[in-house]
Amino acid sequence: MFAPKNILVPTDFSKYSDAALKRAVEIAEQHGSRIYLLHVIAEHVQQCAADYCLSTEVVKQLEKGSLKASKDKLKKEVDAIVKAKKINVVFDVKTGNPSEIILSEQKAKKIDLIVIASHGKTGVLKQLMGSVSSKVLKGAKCAVMLIKP
Repeated sequence: MFAPKNILVPTDFSKYSDAALKRAVEIAEQHGSRIYLLHVIAEHVQQCAADYCLSTEVVKQLEKGSLKASKDKLKKEVDAIVKAKKINVVFDVKTGNPSEIILSEQKAKKIDLIVIASHGKTGVLKQLMGSVSSKVLKGAKCAVMLIKP
C-alpha cells in the first residue's frame, strides 16, 4: 500500500488549492505524513506600463510586501491545521516559475506525493495560459494527485 511520508501541496490561496490542502491533510492523518505547503510568487511587479514607470525602490517594496503577506497567510493556514490536527506542516514562499519551483522542491525535499489543484481551464484559455498542474504532472518524479473543481 502506498503510504506517503512527504507531501507537497502548492497553493495559490484559491478555493481549489484549499480543497487540495484538505485532501492532503486527510492523507497525512492516515499515514503520519509531513506536509510541505508551498506558495510561489510567479512574477515580478511590472516596473513600467506605457509611459509610467515605478522606481526600483518602489518595486522592491511591493515585492517585499507580497512576500510578507504570502508568508503571513500561509502561517495562518498552518496554525489552523496544526491546532485542529496533529500533523507536521512546513511552509515556504518562493519566487519564480511555479511549475519549475514545485518540481525543484519535490526533488530537494524528497517528496513522494504532490497534491495539486486543477483550475479546470479548457479550450483556448488553457492553451493561452498554460497549466502549472499540467507541467507538474508531466515533470514530477513522484505520485501526483490532481484535485479537480
